[in-house]
Amino acid sequence: MRIVVTGTLAYDYIMDFPGYFMDHVIPEREHKLSVSFLVDSMRKMRGGVAGNIAYNLALLGDRPLIAGSIGHDFGEYHAWLTGHGIDTSGLLEIDHEFTSSCFINTDMAHNQIVAFYNGATSYANRISLIGLGVGSNDLVIISPTDPTAMSHYVTECRQHGIPYIFDPGKQTPRLEAEHIRLGLAGARVLVGNDYEFAMMARKLDITEAELIAGAPITVITRGEKGSRIYTSDMNGQGLDIPVVPATEVCDPTGAGDAYLAGLAFGISHDLPLEVAGRIAALTAVYAIEHQGCQEHSYTLPEFTARYTAAFGEHPALMEMLVV
Repeated sequence: MRIVVTGTLAYDYIMDFPGYFMDHVIPEREHKLSVSFLVDSMRKMRGGVAGNIAYNLALLGDRPLIAGSIGHDFGEYHAWLTGHGIDTSGLLEIDHEFTSSCFINTDMAHNQIVAFYNGATSYANRISLIGLGVGSNDLVIISPTDPTAMSHYVTECRQHGIPYIFDPGKQTPRLEAEHIRLGLAGARVLVGNDYEFAMMARKLDITEAELIAGAPITVITRGEKGSRIYTSDMNGQGLDIPVVPATEVCDPTGAGDAYLAGLAFGISHDLPLEVAGRIAALTAVYAIEHQGCQEHSYTLPEFTARYTAAFGEHPALMEMLVV
């Protein structure tokens, strides 16, 4: 089963301000705010949900197809993806646009000022999964991107019997109830964190228990509390997946994308859900231990050794990841 990843591709510009934003804000002049912050450093890093998921799948030995819209400045990022064995034939270049970009300025109190430019992502609805040859033997991940594109991918999957994982993620506040309802109706797996689930339930005017029961498999991530997996035959009890202890917590950004990659990998290989969840938990901790969403790496023997140390051996998984 091939994994097809849809979602955003973006550059993250990470800046550090050696002071406190509030020291430069005059309360009685906030009605006309005009400030400039001289930063000490700036790093340009590869990001975007689809890019992060695909990268983590590649580390696990998978060769996913990635579908998303990019700008004319994507050359280096494109080479990075293909260099890791990711199928980039599903990328649509918008030659008059920049790749989506996120500008993050953080002060010494960890306050942040963020600006996000949607750029090429606005054109993601021009991509057809069917036109890319995606079929019922594939597993599609529908992750945050332009809401119109997300609904378009859902509709194609439902019309052509293509199983998909629905992860509205950071687009949840922007999605209308009909977008969420459409994605939920045909999803094989519904994924989100506990805050996103509360928001989805409120938008749909249902209880969280009713939302959980709306998909054959539902996965709720809960940060340092781990995650919980529900299936339609569990009577709402759920299966608790513990976290893997981090050697160092550097940056939680991208951990959710890494988790989803590990989960999709396990599901696509028909592993038991408790094993898929544990793969996801371990995949996520590698991201947490590094600054940036695609700066970590590991070999498959290293991954299996750490999995065994945390959870014990699982014969089918060990055989699958042996190289």
